[in-house]
Amino acid sequence: MVRRTAALGAAAAIALALPQAAGAAAQAPAPVHAPAKPAEAAEPQSGGLSKEELQRINTVLDLIQKQYYEPVDRSKLVSGALSGMMESLGDPYSTYMDVPTAKQFSETVEGAFGGVGAEVSLEEGKLTVVSPMKGSPAERAGVQAKDVILSVNGTSLGGLPISEAVAKLRGPKGSKAVLVIQRAGSGKPMTVTVVREEIDVETVEARLLPGSIGLIEIRQFSLNTADRFAEELNKLEKRKLKGLVIDVRNNPGGILPVVEKISEPFIPAGKPILQVQQRGQRAEKILSNGKGKPYPVAVLINKGSASASEILAGALKESADAVLVGQTSFGKGTVQVSYDRNLEGGLVKMTIAKWLTPDGVWIHHEGIRPDIQVKPPALYTVSRLSRSGEPQRDAISEDTKSLQAMLAGLGYKPGRTDGYYSEETAAAVKAFQRQSGLRETGSADPATQEKLEQAVREWVRSGSHDTQLEAAAQALRSGKGARKP
Repeated sequence: MVRRTAALGAAAAIALALPQAAGAAAQAPAPVHAPAKPAEAAEPQSGGLSKEELQRINTVLDLIQKQYYEPVDRSKLVSGALSGMMESLGDPYSTYMDVPTAKQFSETVEGAFGGVGAEVSLEEGKLTVVSPMKGSPAERAGVQAKDVILSVNGTSLGGLPISEAVAKLRGPKGSKAVLVIQRAGSGKPMTVTVVREEIDVETVEARLLPGSIGLIEIRQFSLNTADRFAEELNKLEKRKLKGLVIDVRNNPGGILPVVEKISEPFIPAGKPILQVQQRGQRAEKILSNGKGKPYPVAVLINKGSASASEILAGALKESADAVLVGQTSFGKGTVQVSYDRNLEGGLVKMTIAKWLTPDGVWIHHEGIRPDIQVKPPALYTVSRLSRSGEPQRDAISEDTKSLQAMLAGLGYKPGRTDGYYSEETAAAVKAFQRQSGLRETGSADPATQEKLEQAVREWVRSGSHDTQLEAAAQALRSGKGARKP
């Protein structure tokens, strides 16, 4: 989490959600960002460089400027030195941002930016998707949490610092980002084309489900999210709620004080919201001044729920007896703070603490396991077709495997599901073509692939097949998630 000076985020800055947002669009798992620290707090305790250290740095700088075989940009050398210092920490959430990147970071924290709309993090040197933002170009293109982005528009991202990798994902509205993605469990990398958009994030959405169960979805924890959450909760409570589902699936995180403010009303006064532990110190408990709620609460999480989302889930589970439903969360348990003093428009985002759940559990790299494990339907996670050609009959391919999963999820009967294009698969393709008004060939030609993926998108967007949400609502109806006396 980041205190603004810190923002929450996994990767970049809203750190729990941003960083450099690839949507801006790509973003880093938002750090739990705390608000920015006072300038004096940013002063290093050990002082600046010694005479000898400064001499070594100046010697190298002078050598490069005088002896390197091509002209160099001095400002890039200085930025590179600062970036290298942060990278030497081996912490994907600690980074130096030059002026353009710092500007992107600020836009992300404020909740408005342009790009593909995916939060990203640098894991083991690989640009990894924390989660695509709901309704974003990345989500519509089929990008999923944990996908590794290998290249953008033919340029490899291997070895690039996150700021440069994210910059490759950004671009003018309407321009295309051709991503080569490696997905866990898939043999060959796949190619996904995303049309960049201006991303203006509406972070909160709410509605009433059958049985007077309220649903509030939080897409990320930005500056105005707590106020928006309070508005929507107030509207729902006027309708005599019998339970509330808070959905933080694919929410990469955000600003620490924001998630504290959202959590507090659900947690009785004196109970902890979370604990924060800095180097060499005991963990400090952040206590609630709230009153608790009379109705049961469920929190929906998945592998794209990171940082601030995990703080909310842990706080409501351990201090308000909420029930967690879905899949194990991302696992980001650190707090970042951003500093801008004397950096001439640049920004340092640095991990300054780890956060623990109210019971003192550090979930870093482990995530939070839900009380009720529910997998989403296969169509929610099916790999997109590569569009590199037509899958061949009597042959095995990853595209055929995806094709079979889509057909089966939509109610057709492809027979095999192992990627072998059988006669039964061809018959299922024919049935889909007939239903869709296409020429009945049994071959997955480009028109059939486009129509099939469109049908899958519409199926998912309808929300009527959300098994995780239904499980959460059912848990509340059965009495789970109620606060114990």
